[in-house]
Amino acid sequence: MGAVALYPGTFDPITNGHVDIVARATHLFDEVIVAIAANTDKSPMFDLAQRIDLARQALAEVDHVRVVGFSDLLIDCARREGASVILRGLRAVSDFDYEFQMAAMNRRLAPDLETVFLTPGEKHTFVSASLVREIARLGGDVSEFLHPAVVTALKDRLG
Repeated sequence: MGAVALYPGTFDPITNGHVDIVARATHLFDEVIVAIAANTDKSPMFDLAQRIDLARQALAEVDHVRVVGFSDLLIDCARREGASVILRGLRAVSDFDYEFQMAAMNRRLAPDLETVFLTPGEKHTFVSASLVREIARLGGDVSEFLHPAVVTALKDRLG
């Protein structure tokens, strides 16, 4: 193998669907780097340091994974981390248009980087971080979608 994959995203917060994709990707790549975007344009619920910490906790049991933060171009992060593959998750057809556009742009900017798409396990296909945040804001139970440390952080954040 020898390939290193970079799995970028905001991960606000990291869900069990994200963890599922990372865990399965470790069977395809020597290392998976979860790259958490600062992405202040989205006004994340958790700051970058918190999202990195929560991802590290959620992924603690998964071997061959590193978590880093980044605030520059994705392709620059991939090169800095030694990745040759950008890993992206696709939950539904609705994700495809955006992901296809991003993959094409990244290929144009960095032809040496390949983009690989994985779909989450069946029980995670409907889970998104934004949906989980909304359910939590309205007092719903999100514990089946998140690592226990993330559930605690979300409850603390929402009061």
